[in-house]
Amino acid sequence: MTEGLAITLTVNGVARTLGVAPNHTLLEALRDDLALTGTKECCLVGECGACTVIVDGRPVDSCLVLAVEADGSRVLTVEGLAAADGALSPLQAAFLDKGAVQCGFCIPGQLLAAHALLADDAHPTRHAIEEGMAGNLCRCGCYEQIFEAIEGVAEGAVVAEDAAR
Repeated sequence: MTEGLAITLTVNGVARTLGVAPNHTLLEALRDDLALTGTKECCLVGECGACTVIVDGRPVDSCLVLAVEADGSRVLTVEGLAAADGALSPLQAAFLDKGAVQCGFCIPGQLLAAHALLADDAHPTRHAIEEGMAGNLCRCGCYEQIFEAIEGVAEGAVVAEDAAR
């Protein structure tokens, strides 16, 4: 544990204790302290969604959450979506199948936002998908493919994994 304020997070199902500075964000704790670099650093003002993770079942921009605010929380990152054996989740597979991945930078945040959306509503309408994904930007303009991937998972009656994992 590095020096700083001691916090405990359950990240992707594993309890982790670390020391963080009072101004350290959850994004920094995940990327720098826990080496979970799937969560992307981009705008740092909560506008793009690239740093989206799920905290206690809710999607959040990890650049806007202080690590100490997340103390005691369950955090799901993109690394936690795949099965233990590395098999892709149905959502990850759908993103690949529909060509929703171009440069890939926004995809971790897109996947976590979609995961949370499907955890709340396993069969969302197109409008609900568009609304639910509104906080995640894609510079490549893959929105249609992203929406189709989410629809495909929903139509296939695949229920999103437990966001509390």
